[in-house]
Amino acid sequence: MRVPVLCVVMLLAVASACASGGGSGPAEPSETAATPTSTGTGSQPNPPDSPASARGTRLTIVFDDGSGATSTWQLTCDPVGGDHPQPEAACAALQRSASTALPPVPKDRACTQIYGGPQKATITGTWQGRAVNSHFSRVNGCEIARWDALAGLLPDGKS
Repeated sequence: MRVPVLCVVMLLAVASACASGGGSGPAEPSETAATPTSTGTGSQPNPPDSPASARGTRLTIVFDDGSGATSTWQLTCDPVGGDHPQPEAACAALQRSASTALPPVPKDRACTQIYGGPQKATITGTWQGRAVNSHFSRVNGCEIARWDALAGLLPDGKS
């Protein structure tokens, strides 16, 4: 009689460990990026009558050219501003591609193993009022595609 109870207890313990992510592998660092359906805070999107700063775009872009030289730019959209070298093109790139390029590549996606260069970038702040913390590189085809989708916001990867 004790065997079935012991089996049930063991099954519950295993199920609990699986549900909580209690695997034996190392934890992966998380990357937060705005998507059309998430606000980064768990709340509903900002209503149209909320202040522009609450639903606007205010980003910090840190670009590493791969040789150790870094550049840091500030960017706002609505209204367009900041010290980004091409703020209009950067805001247009965000309008066009941010919802698909800011989120990280899914871990189960197959990517071509091509190297696009040593450049890296980090984008933090808010996009349309949603939290952004995105990291970019050119280490494979998927990452190159994310980078290229934000042409105008991120420098040409060939430089």
